[in-house]
Amino acid sequence: MAGSLQDQLLKAGLVDKKKAKKAERDKQIQAKAKRQGEDVVDEAKQLAEKAKLEKLAKDKALNAESKAQADKKAIAAQIKQLIQMNALNLEGAEVRYNFTDGKKVKYLNVTDLAQHQLSRGILAIAKLGDQYHVIPAVVADKVSQRDNSYIIYQADITADQIEEDDPYADYQIPDDLMW
Repeated sequence: MAGSLQDQLLKAGLVDKKKAKKAERDKQIQAKAKRQGEDVVDEAKQLAEKAKLEKLAKDKALNAESKAQADKKAIAAQIKQLIQMNALNLEGAEVRYNFTDGKKVKYLNVTDLAQHQLSRGILAIAKLGDQYHVIPAVVADKVSQRDNSYIIYQADITADQIEEDDPYADYQIPDDLMW
């Protein structure tokens, strides 16, 4: 072999003498610093560490996102179970109860008792998929705590209290009034 790699690069004309001397000086400075116990800065190690930290941050964000999606699915499953297990069976009911879903007026056939309880806030109407279910107000409150968008209608219980300044206080609305 003919000399070091540096000599071979000089002979080939790929490196000039200035660059060769600078590389040799840098090498000596690093060796001296290492002997003196100073931390030699290694750019490759820094880049690798930086990439590792970025990957950890990215993985953490992805894990948080997937956990949020899993939590959302779990809450939706809980709501579905609450509504299905507590929905009243209204088969054969003949009283039509009107309510609004967004800007549309919808109706359900309910019993006389269910109509009375819906108007008093004892029962509520929940929407699961395309179907409407009548559920107790206690269950509706549990569903509302998880996601309020499932509860379509629940009468305001405080609406029965009459305000002192109400000019129509003497004119009570009948319970059986259908709109």
